Amino acid sequence: MLSISGLRSAHGGPFDLELGRGECATVVGPSGVGKSLFLRLVADLDPGSGSVQLDHRLRESWPPVAWRRQVVYQAAEPAWWHPTVQPHFPADSMECVRASLAPLHLPTAVLDAEVTRLSTGERQRLALLRSLSRAPVVLLLDEPTASLDEASTLAVEALLQDRVRGGLSIVWVTHSTEQAARVSHRRYGMTREGLRSL
Repeated sequence: MLSISGLRSAHGGPFDLELGRGECATVVGPSGVGKSLFLRLVADLDPGSGSVQLDHRLRESWPPVAWRRQVVYQAAEPAWWHPTVQPHFPADSMECVRASLAPLHLPTAVLDAEVTRLSTGERQRLALLRSLSRAPVVLLLDEPTASLDEASTLAVEALLQDRVRGGLSIVWVTHSTEQAARVSHRRYGMTREGLRSL
C-alpha cells in the first residue's frame, strides 16, 4: 500500500520500503543516522527526491494537505498550540479518545489539563491519540514510547497493534530492538546509505 523507492535528500538515502495495509514496519539505527529525516521525507515535510506512492498513487498527485491527512507524522517531541488538551482533538473523535485514555493509563481529567503542566510521557501518549484521531491510513511514528515506563510502553504497543489489526499501517522508528521484535511485521536497519531488511 505504501511504496517508497529511491527516496533521498542531501542528508541521506536512498531509502526503499514497502508496507502493506495493516502492517507495522520498524526502523532501527544509531542516533543521527537519519531516521527522523526519513519520516519527514515520507510525510513531505522536507525537500527530497524519489518516489512515494499510496495505493499506487504518486504523492505528487495529492494536494499536500490531503497527503498529510492520509499519512500522519508524529514527531518525537510533538507541538501543542492550544493551552489545554481537548481543543487539539476533532470534536467528532472525542468518544473514541475518551475510551482510549484508560488503556493508556491516563485519567479522563487530563483532557481539561493545561499542556504545560503535563509530564513528557503524558504529552507523548496524548499526542499519539491526537494523531490517531485524524484517522490516518499510514502513521509515521518517531520513537512514540521514548519517555514512557514499561507499563505505559506496553499499553501503547497494545493499542497500536489493535489499530494495525483494524487496517492501519505504521512506520515506527525505535531505538529498541526488543520493541521492534514485538510490534513489527517488517524490520529495517538504517545506515546513511539507506535501509536494509533485518
